[in-house]
Amino acid sequence: MPTRWLDEDEQQTWRAFIHASRLLMDQLDREMQGDAGIPHAYYEILVRLSEAPDRAVRMADLADLTYSSRSRLSHAVAKLEQLGYVERTECPTDGRGTLAVLTDKGFASLKAAAPGHVTGVRTHLFDQLSDSQVRQLRRISESVVDHLQEPSVPGRG
Repeated sequence: MPTRWLDEDEQQTWRAFIHASRLLMDQLDREMQGDAGIPHAYYEILVRLSEAPDRAVRMADLADLTYSSRSRLSHAVAKLEQLGYVERTECPTDGRGTLAVLTDKGFASLKAAAPGHVTGVRTHLFDQLSDSQVRQLRRISESVVDHLQEPSVPGRG
């Protein structure tokens, strides 16, 4: 099948999307580092653990939830363990599995960091968009997620 090259408008849209995404994530990461002393990726791990029953998730599942490789997640959890935010324990239902568990100290840190994170997301994303644009962004994002989560997408499943 011949390559379907991007037209000028698609190329400009693609580049604007990439630029905006990177700038937004870099800004949120800088703010999280300044406010909580951890990267935004670590904050995401704490959020996922806080939302889980008993604040515990199998490491393999946590890697999937955070779109991270298992080795990258293991490194991040090791750093969070050093801070006292997370503990690793054996999975009671699977002797080979390991659980990451959010500690009370980690939950307190997450709770303290959350207002700054929400302020950053609101300031740098939602306050820049109209209500209609927010709805459009959601629909666009959900369409891309739905497509990429399909097992028939090349490189997936």
